Amino acid sequence: MRIQALAREGGKLRFIDQTKLPLELEYREVGDYREIIEAIKELQIRGAPAIGIAAAYGLAVAVEQHGEFKFDHLRQVAQQFKEARPTAVNLAWAVDRVIRFVEGEQPTTFAAARDLLWAEAEAIHTQDRMMCAAIGRHGAELIGPKATILTHCNTGALATGGIGTALGIIYTCVDQGKKIRVYADETRPLLQGARLTAWELQQGGIDVTLITDSTAGMLMQQGKIDYVLVGADRIAKNGDVANKIGTYSLAVLAKAHGVPFYVAAPTSTFDPKIESGDEIPIEERSAMEVTDSFGRRTAPYDIAVYSPAFDITPAEYITAYITDQGVKEG
Repeated sequence: MRIQALAREGGKLRFIDQTKLPLELEYREVGDYREIIEAIKELQIRGAPAIGIAAAYGLAVAVEQHGEFKFDHLRQVAQQFKEARPTAVNLAWAVDRVIRFVEGEQPTTFAAARDLLWAEAEAIHTQDRMMCAAIGRHGAELIGPKATILTHCNTGALATGGIGTALGIIYTCVDQGKKIRVYADETRPLLQGARLTAWELQQGGIDVTLITDSTAGMLMQQGKIDYVLVGADRIAKNGDVANKIGTYSLAVLAKAHGVPFYVAAPTSTFDPKIESGDEIPIEERSAMEVTDSFGRRTAPYDIAVYSPAFDITPAEYITAYITDQGVKEG
């Protein structure tokens, strides 16, 4: 693994503050679960698998912080974590898994409950690391020995507990000796592609070129893109995908130009309770992320702003889903 975005540090959660990248690599150690919730909301911790892992650790931090164990308190904290970011299903999946585990074990002492919570959080973290590696192996089988890949947002070690999903495939291809070139969308409005993916790929020695979001179509038109690889925050029962805003546009462009469009995600991202993308809640972000991004006003005052964090890509635009259990054709 190239970088570790988050880890347990005693009774605290240690994580990279991703809002400081790429200019500053800052690690935070937090022993207050409310600060972890805020870190998730403020995108200091981000990426669907990573926020699920962070929430699982956060439940352990909450009990450690409280100094006693009560189921009612744990359930209240769990609900607060689930409300932090509603679109990514991994967060709710991880929290619900921890709650079910502890309820099944029925601990009678604070120490027993605390140890169970930490153990389950670490198990979720380890499982995600293994799933990322499996996604990388399965995805690499689809990529030729020499390929140019377009990716969107950040799907690497910063967003997961392992090497990543879509970026994990790229890392695996490079480790196998394949000649890979990457175009990274900047991913507006918060520039996760520019700030995070470009930085992370540079750290891994990957050949990466940063582009504006609106350049992707031209590159496909020129025949310069062999594959589009993206991640997912939730996948509905019918295969519709919720992912970072701008993903749907890429899928339409890829289909129009005959470019394979692959979605890489662990099984925890699939939500069988959601029939289609129409039912997936779409988080809306603050207008200031568009009008005042990175400390400078770039729009008129009193302007109306619509800023969804995610969009829905219908299953018909997806060539295949690359999961830890294998490749499923779209």
